[in-house]
Amino acid sequence: MAKTSPVYARIDTDLKENAENILHRLGISPSSAIQMLYSQIILTKSFPISLKLPYDKPKALGSMSHDELNAELSKGYESIQSGHAYTADEVDAMLDDAFGI
Repeated sequence: MAKTSPVYARIDTDLKENAENILHRLGISPSSAIQMLYSQIILTKSFPISLKLPYDKPKALGSMSHDELNAELSKGYESIQSGHAYTADEVDAMLDDAFGI
């Protein structure tokens, strides 16, 4: 068995809880995440890790609740009011990039 040493770090409680929730969803323990980080630092001689959860697929209109639909429509209206608008081609390109659709 490999010889191990403890690593102690003081971090913000919310940051720790949020990160550990994501690690749990990825199936990675906090200790494994630290070991992965240290291994990659040695291998690349840099700070290289880019782990992230996959994007959720966009919801179909029919699967949204009334409140969810209103919230999305409000965001769109506020975006238009603030001058942020996209052409249909731009939206298609963004959906293709983000979700492959």
